[in-house]
Amino acid sequence: MIYPLGDFHFPDAASRLYPQAPERPWVLEIGFGDGRFWPHHAATFGAPPNYLGVELSGVSLLKAHRRLKNAGLDNAVLTKLPADVLLREVVPQAGLDGIIVNFPDPWPKAGHLEHRLLRVPFFQLAASRLKPGGAVLLTTDHDEYFDFACQAARDSGVMAVELTAPPPAALETKYALKWRDLGLAPQHARFTPTAHPDVPHGDIRPYPEDPDHVPHAILTLPPAFVPAVPGQPFEKRTVRGGGWTVILLDLYASLRRDGWVALAHVVEGELTQEVLIGITGREDGSHLVRLSKFGGPIITPGVKAAVGAVTDWLEEAGGQVTHRGY
Repeated sequence: MIYPLGDFHFPDAASRLYPQAPERPWVLEIGFGDGRFWPHHAATFGAPPNYLGVELSGVSLLKAHRRLKNAGLDNAVLTKLPADVLLREVVPQAGLDGIIVNFPDPWPKAGHLEHRLLRVPFFQLAASRLKPGGAVLLTTDHDEYFDFACQAARDSGVMAVELTAPPPAALETKYALKWRDLGLAPQHARFTPTAHPDVPHGDIRPYPEDPDHVPHAILTLPPAFVPAVPGQPFEKRTVRGGGWTVILLDLYASLRRDGWVALAHVVEGELTQEVLIGITGREDGSHLVRLSKFGGPIITPGVKAAVGAVTDWLEEAGGQVTHRGY
């Protein structure tokens, strides 16, 4: 099953995601590629663990979904997200039995080390999300990154490092087969928590069912106010705050009479969302500024700020704000 971010709870629970067998071990694979690892690895268990997979490539997501479905693995949830966002916001404290990372992008160029996944903050976050006895399993063909990751685990202060042979399934992935054909062997490490730090979840929640809890504002616009004219370019504006950046990209006339829709780009660390914010006329002559449900946005401080940015822009144009709900 493929989940967009908005389908998750924050945090979520194995009992909700895998109601057919919530008691089974819960394993996260980061960067599953075309999905070759899990069918091989799941077959080594009497009953396949509950599987959560995260990947950035949409093409790989579809290939893996088809592969797992053909293998009869119906207790698998796949999603297209940055791994640290999923691990921090979706996975509960001490929720996972294992985290698997096979052949991660090594980001080998100078100045790119901050893009690597396996750094100190990741290991501290992973230790908080693993159950006692759980582990992070790393298999990679990149010797320098392997040494870097092992040192980062030690520097985290919450992980022990054990060098072992990789699970056989890790040698069936696309990259493992490539390196095996060249006569090279990957390296493998098992990182086990020595402590379980409290790494909190962020201020994030799904789009609310109750309309009163959707980020919104109410204001009165000047007579004959026309902010969007067909063919007229919209002047972008950028607003920055604590940990977020909002860019108002465009404004469109709504299909509804006396209304417009603003498109906003919201960046918060590794999480990026594009959201629509409606500006809709009401019977009493006022206008409602409200986050649209289209696209399944999740409510974050940056998304609330995007609604605020549209409201502030309308206020600067002469609107009188009577209510802010964000």
